[in-house]
Amino acid sequence: MKEGFAFVDEVVPGVRWDAKYATWDNFTGKPVDGYLANRIVGTTALCAALATAQEKAASVGFGLLLWDGYRPQRAVDCFLRWSEQPEDGRRKPRHYPNIDRVEMFERGYVAAKSGHSRGSTVDLTLFDLTTGELAPMGGDHDLMDPVSHHGATGVTRVEATNRQHLCTIMTACGFRPYLHEWWHYTLEDEPHPDTYFDFPIT
Repeated sequence: MKEGFAFVDEVVPGVRWDAKYATWDNFTGKPVDGYLANRIVGTTALCAALATAQEKAASVGFGLLLWDGYRPQRAVDCFLRWSEQPEDGRRKPRHYPNIDRVEMFERGYVAAKSGHSRGSTVDLTLFDLTTGELAPMGGDHDLMDPVSHHGATGVTRVEATNRQHLCTIMTACGFRPYLHEWWHYTLEDEPHPDTYFDFPIT
């Protein structure tokens, strides 16, 4: 592990995770370069802030489930190569139903230089501590569509309320939201604002 980084689950008791890019369940349809283990990594600053967020979530009956944290630059490069391949239609209905692959970058859903690669950005959602069920959010992780934007129309009142719960928790713990993705938050005071790392997650 690079100095100043940690596995989030070793710092944040009770956090759940499903590192989507280490699995076949992501918009590329296969594990992504640099994700050699299904673990979430982040800067120690990110981990500390998430520990506080976990406590705040628990106070209102929720836990945190993480989908991504630190993302190696090689993974971002893999996304770029994938976007240039012919469309096979396998993941389009679920992840980008109304745009073409290349438009993911043009519309801001995927970046050639991602904040994730700086180590202090996280993709996450809430789950109910009583039932273990994910909170309804009106769309899954990496649904690249206007319905995923903060303030989107087309979501139910419950879904909008849950998105607001997540936003309130995260902003109170020093994170800023990303307009186009309700699940994406970056630490305001990130320790490496200009460095894009490329060590693999192992």
